[in-house]
Amino acid sequence: MAYIERPVKTAGAGVFLELRKRLQSGLLIVRKDLVHNSSDVIVTGGDSTLYVRAPEVALTLALPAGVAFEPGSVVPTSAGEHSEEELHFRLRISASQHKEASDKVMETLRAKETYCFHCQSCMSRLLEDRLFQRVLPLPNGNWNAIVDEWCCHPDPFANKKLLPRAEDCLLGDTFILLARDGSCEHTLTEEIAPVGTKNSLDSKKPCRRLKVISCKSCSSELGEAVAPETLKLYVTQVIVERAVGDRTPDSLHRSLFLERIVADRLHELSNSLSTFHFSVQTPDGKAFLLIWLLNSDSIVASVPWSHIKSEGSDSDPLSPPLSITRALKLLYISCSDTGIQQREMLTNWEANSVGHALVLPVKVCEELQQVMDESNATLPLSLRRMQSYQVAYLRLCVPKDWSEDEAPRG
Repeated sequence: MAYIERPVKTAGAGVFLELRKRLQSGLLIVRKDLVHNSSDVIVTGGDSTLYVRAPEVALTLALPAGVAFEPGSVVPTSAGEHSEEELHFRLRISASQHKEASDKVMETLRAKETYCFHCQSCMSRLLEDRLFQRVLPLPNGNWNAIVDEWCCHPDPFANKKLLPRAEDCLLGDTFILLARDGSCEHTLTEEIAPVGTKNSLDSKKPCRRLKVISCKSCSSELGEAVAPETLKLYVTQVIVERAVGDRTPDSLHRSLFLERIVADRLHELSNSLSTFHFSVQTPDGKAFLLIWLLNSDSIVASVPWSHIKSEGSDSDPLSPPLSITRALKLLYISCSDTGIQQREMLTNWEANSVGHALVLPVKVCEELQQVMDESNATLPLSLRRMQSYQVAYLRLCVPKDWSEDEAPRG
């Protein structure tokens, strides 16, 4: 059974491993209160398994398909200002290239197919047997500005929304646009909610209001009614699968689902738009998190103290090895941070329009920050910050040639 629990927030990792596929190298960090001398750490392995052994450590890590450890390549390296707390080692790997999965929602949806939509929170079926004749991507978020710059005549699309027809599915960066039908009345609720606060400098500017769409079973916010007959469902709130009888899709823990979906969107958008900067925003356009995608080729394992067994302990020799997983390495800043350097960074991003906007509900933005803060808390002290940024790893969806059991963050 896969080990999927998150480590205790404040404890950090007893052992941390990051492999870089492009660089064909890796970094191993062991806390000194587990191992005092680098000579006591022995790393062995091959094509499928990596073994880390020391007087108080006995770990077996399952390597992903196509990744192999090069025996004899481990070299102690400096831990810098954290040399009193950590031991650092560099190692070499060989990694073959293979096809990797992108995010599940955008990969799944195809024209001429029938789909069911489920609430991710309670797994209730929201929409069933939806057949799409067209599945089309929406243009980039700043497409109106591009039209203005390239057209010699007034923009014919100015102030007009791109809305789906009856059998259309339009794909945005973080949402899906669908035509509303009669079945929605039985599974969805709608209410008016204010967005943002009134601008004290402009008393004539009204507070914008949204028609929020929620699950009737659990009241979880799913999206918005952007027009009388159009639904906007966020990909972080729904599970979409091909219609196969009455089967309900397997559920994931909320934080794990959110982590994978957001990581896959960042990965896909970075590749398609050639950008590494993202601004996570609430529906009122207010920046919530600033994210810098640093690495997309990392394979990581963060093993907490609770999972580290000494060689002398009674352990099951048949228990499966811990797995490591693909992840994005991110630098991030919370826009609510009041630090001087952080505020200067935010001002610079805003002034220079740095960061592709990703719009999510306020609650989802808060959940995402919690996921990233928890990831940061599991890292060794030497990896938690980079200049003014905090560091986090977000796990990606499992590639098709990997087992689903190979997805945990230790």
